[in-house]
Amino acid sequence: MKTVPLSVAYMPLVDAAPLIVAQELGFAEGEGITLDLIPAPSWSSVRDMLAFGRVDVAHLLSVVPVAMSLGLGGVATALSAVSVLSVNGNVIGISRPLEAKLRGAGYPFDFADARAAGAALAIAAPEGLTIGVPFPFSMHVELLHVWRAATPLACVPLEIRTVPPPMMADALAAGEIDAFCVGEPWGSVSVESNVGALLLPGKAIWSFAPEKVLATRETWAETEMQLLGRLIRAVWRAGRWLSEPASRTAAAELLAKSAWLDMPAEVVDRSLAGHLTISSDGELRDLPGFLEFHRGAAGFPWRSQGKWIGHQIATRTGLKTADAVASAGHVFRSDLYRAALDGTSAELPGASEKLEGSLTHRTAVGSVGGVVLERDAFFDGRIFDPYDP
Repeated sequence: MKTVPLSVAYMPLVDAAPLIVAQELGFAEGEGITLDLIPAPSWSSVRDMLAFGRVDVAHLLSVVPVAMSLGLGGVATALSAVSVLSVNGNVIGISRPLEAKLRGAGYPFDFADARAAGAALAIAAPEGLTIGVPFPFSMHVELLHVWRAATPLACVPLEIRTVPPPMMADALAAGEIDAFCVGEPWGSVSVESNVGALLLPGKAIWSFAPEKVLATRETWAETEMQLLGRLIRAVWRAGRWLSEPASRTAAAELLAKSAWLDMPAEVVDRSLAGHLTISSDGELRDLPGFLEFHRGAAGFPWRSQGKWIGHQIATRTGLKTADAVASAGHVFRSDLYRAALDGTSAELPGASEKLEGSLTHRTAVGSVGGVVLERDAFFDGRIFDPYDP
């Protein structure tokens, strides 16, 4: 069957899995498209490839399209987030010297309690911390700010430094950073390299954070709606396949190949299973829902998520909050997602906005197909109302 080629930029991370699986397992071909997946060395490269027309769509940090809509980052192209590719999947890691200080003080490394972790880290590093993140506009940064604001870390000087994910372990080993927040498998690489330990999953700060999105130029989305619909459906089917426990081993082996992540399948499997090795001593921690591709309507681009991101950025940068929230609300395109999946077996929420952080347990909501949303609480109990930010 003749297919239509689509060029796609991505970063070599586990959460690029829906795009890789869509191409490799035939979900894209089933929709009459071929995905030409182009790896990039940094998130700025991914952004620029998309913004300047080098590729049609991209695996992109969820915060980037919102930041661009607010005139930040130096690139003015309007982007749309047409699907959420992954939820959660980040880890906060620390250097071996910091790990030694925390262990000496009796910190248990439970990999769960964000409040206790923040308090312990503030005591261990009162002089300040340099924390590596993949990009200035990213969920990594937003999670760090939420975490810091509600713990004693608020009293510790903090420098956030941009480090491309594949270089995070090297930067930690060289002493250029004291800690990091990064997507897997690069946190596990620091453990495997014996240069770091994992302190906390991003999920412990916000339990259902939209991490990566399927992004495209707004003009392309509006003019190529049929083609975009094919892509959204292919990625949705790939995410559903990835969510099946029986798929995990095959998924890890596929993603580990030299053409994609080029690392041991065991390291990739840790992220998919939520079964992480957090230290060089081999300590294991299990975290169900560490990385989600499908469950809980994970792929749905809630407009309220975009608004939350806009509110966060405005609060920090001094932009007018109401204008930022309104602009951000147009970036997450739940309308295009609904149109693409209309007539499929996809479970679609009846609303396009919700109170972010309000769900403390799994909750059934009004929907097409019966959607059960996962817990989405923030560790400090905050709730964001998109109608009254």
